[in-house]
Amino acid sequence: MKKILVTGVGGPTPRSFVRAIKWFGDQYKNDFDFIGTDSNPLAYGLYEKELFSKSYVIPRADTDSEQYWLHINNIIKKENIEAAIILPEIEVLEWAKNHCRLSQKIKLNLPDYELAKQISNKYLLHKILDKTGLIPKFLKVNPGGNNAYDIFKEELGQVFWVRGTQGSSGYGSLKITDENILKQWIFLNSGVKEFIATEYLPGRNLACKLLYFNNKLIASACAERVNYIMSKIAPSGITGNTSFGRLLNEPELVNTSTQTMDIISKKLNTTLNGIFTLDFKEDRNGVPKLTEINIRHVAFTSSLAAGGANIPLQTLKTMFSNKPEEIQTHHFSFEKELVFLRDVDGYPILLNEEHLLKIMEKP
Repeated sequence: MKKILVTGVGGPTPRSFVRAIKWFGDQYKNDFDFIGTDSNPLAYGLYEKELFSKSYVIPRADTDSEQYWLHINNIIKKENIEAAIILPEIEVLEWAKNHCRLSQKIKLNLPDYELAKQISNKYLLHKILDKTGLIPKFLKVNPGGNNAYDIFKEELGQVFWVRGTQGSSGYGSLKITDENILKQWIFLNSGVKEFIATEYLPGRNLACKLLYFNNKLIASACAERVNYIMSKIAPSGITGNTSFGRLLNEPELVNTSTQTMDIISKKLNTTLNGIFTLDFKEDRNGVPKLTEINIRHVAFTSSLAAGGANIPLQTLKTMFSNKPEEIQTHHFSFEKELVFLRDVDGYPILLNEEHLLKIMEKP
């Protein structure tokens, strides 16, 4: 049994990764033993024994790097760790930059640090792709300066979207319809150091997952986010944790996504490694515009696995392959009209959308 370190297990995404293996890994589900870590001793995942055989509380990577790596190396040695799956964005950046601090070699699949640093900042990502036609119109919002609402309105339209340039779960996001709302939102989100304003995109919210090893695309899968868990607590209605979505067969979206990653890697002169989740929103004409790129798996990854797109399993199989360069690219596809329902800790439910609509009909 191969021992795998998984970081940040208090969040839903790392647990979703492991569930994809445990629940939908078929003959491979017992091939891996997962060891979890988190900086919060109250993190739920630390105590999920059905997912993690052992768990450890460790320092935060962004506040105590020295102690963080001391703990990581001790765990790797004690548990005979063979590979690591790094999932919180903060830790992805830390490992991408400092994995040389590992005291022994283990299997990893991490993005280049410069690439990860640039694309995890939404404003810098938009700057890289400016004038490519792949992104919406955008402007930076300086919380401490003149909000220049009239300029935003002139450039972006009467209605536009603001969000924090860093962070997930819709952090700092809101639809802006007048100047007072913008001012009040910036005041209420005093912890956000920088915002980005973009044109409002009314269409579908799409995601394309791309798995790369050594500059080679190993797997792709697409989905649509429709509703979000606890959406009522977020003014924007977006929490980043999908409750209802559709599994999609969108080869054109895959093409757009791979072209986007090629442009970025060439501009930054880096190779492509790791898992990237590209988020798109369709404009008024149904054209997908890139809004952000996650440098990690996302929380509904086990729902994709339930539909047959087990990218976590593909990740581990490729990591342990003797010849990953010979693995054929797998563009996952799904049954038509397949939708998923999920909760934070629940088993994902798959239904045919037509069947779901019948269930919803009044008696």
